[in-house]
Amino acid sequence: MKVLVTGATGLVGSEIVNLCTQNNISVNYLTTSKDKIVSQTGYNGFYWNPNKNEIDINCFKGVTAIINLAGSSISKRWTKNNKKKILNSRVNSLRTLLGAIPKEGMHSIKTLVSASAIGIYPNSLSHYYREDEEAVDDSFLGEVVSIWEKEVDAFEKVNIKTAKIRIGLVMSNKGGALPEMAKPIKYYLGAAMGSGNQWQSWIHLQDLGRIFLQVMTKELTGIYNGVAPNPVTNVKLTKELARVLDRPLFLPNIPKSMMRLILGEMSYLLFVSQRVSCKKIQDSGFDFIYPNICRALENIYGDMGEQLPSDTLYRNEFVS
Repeated sequence: MKVLVTGATGLVGSEIVNLCTQNNISVNYLTTSKDKIVSQTGYNGFYWNPNKNEIDINCFKGVTAIINLAGSSISKRWTKNNKKKILNSRVNSLRTLLGAIPKEGMHSIKTLVSASAIGIYPNSLSHYYREDEEAVDDSFLGEVVSIWEKEVDAFEKVNIKTAKIRIGLVMSNKGGALPEMAKPIKYYLGAAMGSGNQWQSWIHLQDLGRIFLQVMTKELTGIYNGVAPNPVTNVKLTKELARVLDRPLFLPNIPKSMMRLILGEMSYLLFVSQRVSCKKIQDSGFDFIYPNICRALENIYGDMGEQLPSDTLYRNEFVS
């Protein structure tokens, strides 16, 4: 089996590539940086520039699946220019891929598994969202994800099966939101955001990588929520993080107005509430290694934080 990965050198992409290597799945990857192109057995890089619709079509040779993770980070001020980059990076990547795929009968690609985000779900303290929810959040992020997913659907016109993984808050000390959340707590400045009652649907990086491989190797189609079984409130997450980091929490909750002043419109990410179900991926036979936030954080930061070698957890889990 050979997979083409976009965003392979990012946080989630690096985890997926490691899993592929451990399961004897060859990886071709696309990069916008020619300095990051390497060619070795089972791991080969190819140049592309989605903003200019440029791509090395040799990347498709022998590929049976595509994992798409390309997209500019949403964790920067939502200025007019950055909003354009966030949207265009997602749309242009998929359009460049689709436009370059050899004609039907001349390629071996069966499936596309694309990243998406739970940001599509409306802000709610009470609703429990499943994949069949039709309402879309009326925020910038809701708009982006809705457009993003429509671009994924276009691959079905060339007889490629599609799947979308709506990713929640990724738990890892290698990058993403968690190190930024931990930083003030480490310096005794930790506090919950707003009321602290907003739901945060999270997932450990290792489990997220495994979900992508599960969907790809089983050729699953449709939408799957990439979240753990037990969402937590912001207060609970903050307290658990402080416990694992062995720091007290004594400051009052941080008001929305303060974060809006500091971060602008992007501060919405800190206060939005999305309680999301993972039952659909579980029903496909997927078992979470880290179903609870306490176990996940202890693995990342605590005394148990020295992670088991990946091959003891995953080897031959997906491919015999």
